[in-house]
Amino acid sequence: MEQVVAERPRTRWRRARVAVQWTFVLGALAALVWNRDRLPDLGSLLTAAGRAEPGWLAVVVVAGAGSMGAFARLQRRLLRIGGLRMSRRRAFAITYAGNALSTTLPAGPAVSVVYTFRQFTRGGAPARLATAVILAGGVITTSAYTLIGLLALLAEPRSRGPVLVALAAPAAVALLAAPVLLRPGARAALAAPPRRACRRVLAHRRVAPHAAGLSARLAGMRGVLRPSGRDWAALGALAVLNWAFDILALFAAAHAVGAAVSPHGVALAYFAAQAAGSALPLLPGGLGAIETSMAAALVALGAAPAPAVAAVGSYRLVSYWAVVAVGWAAWAALHEGPRVSARTRARLVRAGRLVGGGVRVVAAGAAHGMAVGLGYGAVTTAASAEPRRR
Repeated sequence: MEQVVAERPRTRWRRARVAVQWTFVLGALAALVWNRDRLPDLGSLLTAAGRAEPGWLAVVVVAGAGSMGAFARLQRRLLRIGGLRMSRRRAFAITYAGNALSTTLPAGPAVSVVYTFRQFTRGGAPARLATAVILAGGVITTSAYTLIGLLALLAEPRSRGPVLVALAAPAAVALLAAPVLLRPGARAALAAPPRRACRRVLAHRRVAPHAAGLSARLAGMRGVLRPSGRDWAALGALAVLNWAFDILALFAAAHAVGAAVSPHGVALAYFAAQAAGSALPLLPGGLGAIETSMAAALVALGAAPAPAVAAVGSYRLVSYWAVVAVGWAAWAALHEGPRVSARTRARLVRAGRLVGGGVRVVAAGAAHGMAVGLGYGAVTTAASAEPRRR
């Protein structure tokens, strides 16, 4: 009976959340219909996409691969800190496969966590180590995400003032409290009320069972990961590169189609799209919400509508659809069951190598084309600078 009563508030909260999400969606659709005359037509979009510079498109591909590679190396480093050495190929395959599950299936993030945990344990990691790696990886990447977002807000002149005001209050409190906290007696007196409040919350009949289980798991994971200072530096750098490469891919996509937006502006558009995808998870991978909010943010930051939409399309084609395709191929290659034979997995591995080689060839060719184009542009510029003879 108590379980049924406890489920009722959850059901009401879910219904309210879905109602709010659909309200936002219907409002966005109404805004699109209302402003349909201001939206770019298909011809302008195709023109903007057709004029994309191949060199910048190659940067989009390389940056997208670099983002996934940074996260795979971060998890591999955490596993090595815990005493397990996993091959680079398997670590990359698990990362791509987990991303595909997270961004294409209903309840994808939960499915991805379970899948990653099972793959780590199949690779030889104890359950405590696999859990610690997943939790630590999430905390480190979230911290890097917050840091980069804060720096982007500080770099934008229109948001710098409010951000500094918001940061000034806790900074002032910390400076005033620092002398007091240096005294052990004062520190204990200040910490006593929060501890009592925390104990009361944890002792609640609805919270106590979950809190006890979480405390037991955390106590079991204590000491599994003991990173050194060098490890912390490497983990922090990989977490920052994970987000920085993804933002670089959007920046390159914008410049490929001529959408002139500053680097911090691109970062703000990226974070706005991520927030919209998290707030309106009606479709897996934030489909629809991410593209719409990202294009709107680029337009608000100075880009023309047609190049902004073309930039978002190029970016999502690489960072979402291409990564998802590679991820499902990696999932099939890693799948250990009767549905996928060893011969099929070997063929998938060879196909992945061919795709990777093709991407490298395309990137090299695009870079060469860009170099030739730059050389031709320099020659034509020099020629146009000379006085014309009639």
